[in-house]
Amino acid sequence: MSEKLLSEVDDRMDLEEQRLSSESIFDGVVLHVRCDRVQLPNGREAVREYVHHVGAVAVLPLTDEGEVILERQFRYPYGDILVEIPAGKLNSPEEDPRKAALRELREETGAVAAELTYLGDFYGSPAILDERIRLYLATGLTFTEQQTDDDEFLEVFRMPLDALVEEIMSGNLPDGKTQVAALRVWAMLKEKEKENVNYEAQL
Repeated sequence: MSEKLLSEVDDRMDLEEQRLSSESIFDGVVLHVRCDRVQLPNGREAVREYVHHVGAVAVLPLTDEGEVILERQFRYPYGDILVEIPAGKLNSPEEDPRKAALRELREETGAVAAELTYLGDFYGSPAILDERIRLYLATGLTFTEQQTDDDEFLEVFRMPLDALVEEIMSGNLPDGKTQVAALRVWAMLKEKEKENVNYEAQL
């Protein structure tokens, strides 16, 4: 959000909701469902049901040849095989996200990154889910063996970044974190190319 938009938000009514009570509905291995009663900005009360998540990381691994390492994985809630960048949840709320990103990248694809660049956060469904996915770009890749979990079945493959962006813009790749990471990296590289052209023109 731009600085102007942020100031416009500050000028409007207070939008924050105040928690009055909180109840655990379901406490699972990965997901924890809560039902909170809140006070709205106008003083009225409402119920907010949401899923609490420990947090996650996602990594776009980019090779020196400009290819992205991707995964095909069956996602049970959708009953479909999705194309995604490597990702995984934190082992605990205190875990360093950068270390988690390097771990998930190595375990799922066998890739080891020399450099990790933070791309920002991704909120997948903020109305009902508090999961925060930290996005990273991984470069300077070397490769070793995969170390996937016993219940994890992946098909790892590569695709040129430009082709990946074309698939996203054509509506053929619905995974949100993959869309955001790929488009951010693509825009970053295009901006760097533009800066290099401008610099060379000044020589």
